[in-house]
Amino acid sequence: MNRRQFLAASAAAGIGVSFAGRLGAAEPDAKFRKALIGVPTKDVFAAWREAGFDGMETNKWQALPREAAAARETAESFEMRIHSVLFGWGKLNEGETSLAETVTQMKVALRAAKGYGADTVLFVPCRIGGMAIPRPSEFDVRFDESTGRVEQVVAGDNSPYEKYIEAHNNAAAASRQGIEQLIPVAEEAGVVIALENVWNNLWVMPDLFANFVSSFDSPWVKAYFDIGNHVKYLPPQDWIRALGKSIVKCHVKDFKLSDGGDGGEFCNIREGSVDWPAVVKALGEAGYNDWMTIEGGNLSVEEHSKRLDLIIAGK
Repeated sequence: MNRRQFLAASAAAGIGVSFAGRLGAAEPDAKFRKALIGVPTKDVFAAWREAGFDGMETNKWQALPREAAAARETAESFEMRIHSVLFGWGKLNEGETSLAETVTQMKVALRAAKGYGADTVLFVPCRIGGMAIPRPSEFDVRFDESTGRVEQVVAGDNSPYEKYIEAHNNAAAASRQGIEQLIPVAEEAGVVIALENVWNNLWVMPDLFANFVSSFDSPWVKAYFDIGNHVKYLPPQDWIRALGKSIVKCHVKDFKLSDGGDGGEFCNIREGSVDWPAVVKALGEAGYNDWMTIEGGNLSVEEHSKRLDLIIAGK
């Protein structure tokens, strides 16, 4: 499905496909909770609490359970919460050794998350590149819904992209192998493996990514949706409609499009091409009103808080 076709289909289908079983959802009348990414210390929690934030996503995934539990106590002393752990990039598709190493590291992150009192670990399974890849506006993806295997990536002749299609399918298969090994550990820890898709040249269209996430048919594998990461492929509200209730957490980030929509750069929130009222509306339709975690930007903590308040208000 290409960009234009997906937009048309989304408009016709309303909120589109959704998947049941999202963990960590707020109650229907609850408000979004505000967070930033950082390392848990007393000084950080004090400053963030003063600025109006409710919690943190920590990138300190290597913490031992007892260290994480101590950080949880510190957060709670400020009436805050460490709601997620940012593991980031994995290497599940770089051979058996790298797959095993990534699985081992993710097990550490999942157990740390339990100690922190977090309910998700953000995980990007892998990346591909080094071959001919379509421009964002050129994608016209067809895939087998039963297997998730990509069959075409552009309309017409796909021979220039054979290596990309092969690499995509191999990466998806390796990702599945690694994630399936992690599901029992996630269940034991009570922590969701929250898959993020971030400029890794994989699952570049919403229906393809939604198919991959839902194919695990597990409450322990969901989507961590980054609002800014997907702008060059389709407006984020269309990704939200496709992912629906599989969204367990959101990163708040902005992106300013250029080059006819195929290029651009990340920027501070409310300074780019994201239609924030449309995004908040789509999140509401998908039943999501939980954590909103700012990633990136060079604003002060106070300014980030003010801008996030405006976004949450639908402005």
